Amino acid sequence: MNENPTPTPPEQNPSSEPVLPTSRRELRAESGAADARPVPPTPQGDAPSIPEPAAPAVPGPTAPAYPGAPASGGYPAAPVPNPAPQPGLVPPATAPAAPTEPEFGPANPPIDTPGTLDEGTFDRIREPRREGLALDGTWHQISKKYVVSQVVQDVFWLAVVLIAATVVTVATGEPWAFIPAGIISLFIIASLVILPRQAKALGYMLRGDDVVFRKGILWQRMIAVPYGRMQLIDITHGPLDRVFGVSKLKMVTAAASTGVEIPGLTTAGAEALRDTLIEVAETRRTGL
Repeated sequence: MNENPTPTPPEQNPSSEPVLPTSRRELRAESGAADARPVPPTPQGDAPSIPEPAAPAVPGPTAPAYPGAPASGGYPAAPVPNPAPQPGLVPPATAPAAPTEPEFGPANPPIDTPGTLDEGTFDRIREPRREGLALDGTWHQISKKYVVSQVVQDVFWLAVVLIAATVVTVATGEPWAFIPAGIISLFIIASLVILPRQAKALGYMLRGDDVVFRKGILWQRMIAVPYGRMQLIDITHGPLDRVFGVSKLKMVTAAASTGVEIPGLTTAGAEALRDTLIEVAETRRTGL
């Protein structure tokens, strides 16, 4: 009886290559086993980035050392424009320049005045308690007869006011006219009281370039008129002024507000002052 012997599998050689699946069933089973393998968890955080390859450096011209200088590449560099000011940006503050002192020419010496200006005038000008402006010159005052002339004029106007009030009261039979007359009389009497002090505070000074006139004690005022600006010099005197021998000299300039009136001058002193001012004004206008 012949028995068919079962074929024995060939001996596997450990050094030989693995046997690849050949049937569809074996391929399907192999792919399913690959899908069932567990995937290792990835750590939390950003995924690792793959660095991109750097671009190769292209040789070119180097920057110039100063604006407008040619570059090292062989061609001149473009001019650098000035940056335009941007809105909202405050430019840095620059240090202010030191103020320069104005340069003036040498001052002219005081004018030689004739002696008739000080004949019959007050001896010393009345100064305020506090020292005023320091001026380089000599003060000339007005005549003493000016006070007498003003007192006579004020008394005359005081008499006129009282006589007019009396006439109105007699004509109407009402004493109301003495009310305004009394107010006016108080002002006249007050002016008579302070008149000597005001007269002693009046004075003028002939400097090298201008004439200075001052008046007042409580409200002191000084006016300087350049010789070259004088256009007219006028001398006036009323009936009582001629009786007492006093005059008023007025200097008129281009600006009406700068005119100066010097009252209480003697007649000879006013004429001498007029001639002196005209002579000096002519030389200042011509620049001699």
